[in-house]
Amino acid sequence: MLAGTSARTVTAFPRTVRVIEHTWITLADRCRLAARIWLPEDAESEPVPAVLEYIPYRKNDGTALRDAPIHHYFAGHGYASVRVDMRGSGDSDGVMEDEYLPQEQLDGVEIVAWLAAQPWCTGRVGIIGKSWGGFNGLQIAAHDPPALGAVISVCSTDDRYSDDVHYMGGCLLSWDSLSWATTMLAINAQPPDPAVVGERWRDDWLARMAATPAYSVAWTSHQRRDEFWK
Repeated sequence: MLAGTSARTVTAFPRTVRVIEHTWITLADRCRLAARIWLPEDAESEPVPAVLEYIPYRKNDGTALRDAPIHHYFAGHGYASVRVDMRGSGDSDGVMEDEYLPQEQLDGVEIVAWLAAQPWCTGRVGIIGKSWGGFNGLQIAAHDPPALGAVISVCSTDDRYSDDVHYMGGCLLSWDSLSWATTMLAINAQPPDPAVVGERWRDDWLARMAATPAYSVAWTSHQRRDEFWK
């Protein structure tokens, strides 16, 4: 905190907010992604731009406490603020086979189009993200989805090979790389929420654990800057 300033908690907003605790975004291949949406209460009659955060850290538990004030703030100031669990994470369908794969990017392009088409949206979408969400924000922007108007990308880069947790100067970042791969393996091993996905939660959980690879295998199999990193 800067000298002479004081902390302030914002509790009053220009717009009243309502929360859609869970909705499904169904993709072209029928994979369903789980989303939580914060909206200005009058957005159906007065559409607003949408802000997307698209990460794998489980909206119902993993990041729920920090998601609520961030996305409520945006909605309270006139945006539809949307938090989506990526394919294979949280309550979403599928398996997450690695970071930043083309499938993840193309899913993101579809999400942007889905948001733009909602009756509460003006048709314009922005992406915000820190770290993983910052990386995929830049990658989705590279696909040039028509509705995407802005990306705010923090703690990220367009160079996965040398500016992330994998390699630096051609040397394996063994501490960062191993610890991060292990962390993601543990996160991906957690079950979906039965209250959201219903009775199939256990079958989906076991199938996800059986199919999710250890990311470090792929990372150490590509020690040079090749097409995998590009």
